Amino acid sequence: MKIFVFGSSITSSYWNGAATYYRGMYRHLSSLGHEVVFAEPDAYGRQQKRDQGDFSYVRSIVYKSPEALNDLLQLACHSDLVIKHSGVGVFDELLEERVLDCRTGTTTVAFWDVDAPATLARVQQNPRDHFWPLIPEYDYVFTYGGGPAVVQQYQRFGAANCHPIYNALDPESHHPVAPDPELECDLVFAGNRLPDRERRVEEFFLRAAELAPEFKFILGGEGWAEKRLPPNVRWIGHVGTKDHNRVNCSARMVLNINRESMAGVGFSPPTRVFEAAGAGACLITDAWDGIEYFFEPGREILVAENADDIVHYLRVISADDARYIGENMRRRALHRHTYELRARQFDSIANRSVPVPLAA
Repeated sequence: MKIFVFGSSITSSYWNGAATYYRGMYRHLSSLGHEVVFAEPDAYGRQQKRDQGDFSYVRSIVYKSPEALNDLLQLACHSDLVIKHSGVGVFDELLEERVLDCRTGTTTVAFWDVDAPATLARVQQNPRDHFWPLIPEYDYVFTYGGGPAVVQQYQRFGAANCHPIYNALDPESHHPVAPDPELECDLVFAGNRLPDRERRVEEFFLRAAELAPEFKFILGGEGWAEKRLPPNVRWIGHVGTKDHNRVNCSARMVLNINRESMAGVGFSPPTRVFEAAGAGACLITDAWDGIEYFFEPGREILVAENADDIVHYLRVISADDARYIGENMRRRALHRHTYELRARQFDSIANRSVPVPLAA
């Protein structure tokens, strides 16, 4: 199958949380024999901060202007499947309309939402939102999280084929490595400073640091330079994908904090959950519906309702216990949650070969 993709970026993770997801999915779709073209805009400084790595499993095209999109859309229309991801960052409204012109008897078109809670909240709040009447026109709607609630809401908006394809682990990219003494700490959290995440970072991570001054905390991600931090928190800036293993393997525990919207709908494990699992790290996550669907709380993952819970784990979970929990999580991820399995799930849906259950 020839697949043409419009997405934010597959070559850069800079201000681009979907990069790991794109790479895992499209590398494994390529290994299944699909030919993938990935078109991304030259925007937000991403092309100036491209990640190291081999992206030869896709044909990467970078464009700079809306005029360039006309040629790309003509090229896309010669594919078997055209995918428009949410959150490209520029020309989104134009692309969401224009990709539908490619629909024919031989070309299908999909909208693949990498931030379904935000998309659906926006549409629900504004009945005149441009995307609302377009939803029923897509042959498929895929989401990388959200579970039954997101599927049902998309169906209410007219989506005929809505399927979650959850984040996962690519063991070739995320795996145990030697710890780095420079990054040694008790708890690390890496995530960009975003409006619907900042309050939860304050509530879970920064508050925990204030309550436990005897422990060392590391904060990674862009946007935190001007944030007032407790003295036991060290900010290390952008953490590129090549450094994720080193960071995750150097901390006694790793923290996941979902954005407000994703925590609200549940069934939305972000990429950092599976990256930590691949590294064999002991992960603490904020609480959200559906966690047990992916990992067993207490044995494979630790769940915190608040900063007090996080401090409790830091004080009672030894380094040996943390390694045991991390290894349990890694085994589960390798068995049930790899991008190879997710790619096969997508492949079976796109080829309409067999029904695929909602569950991961």
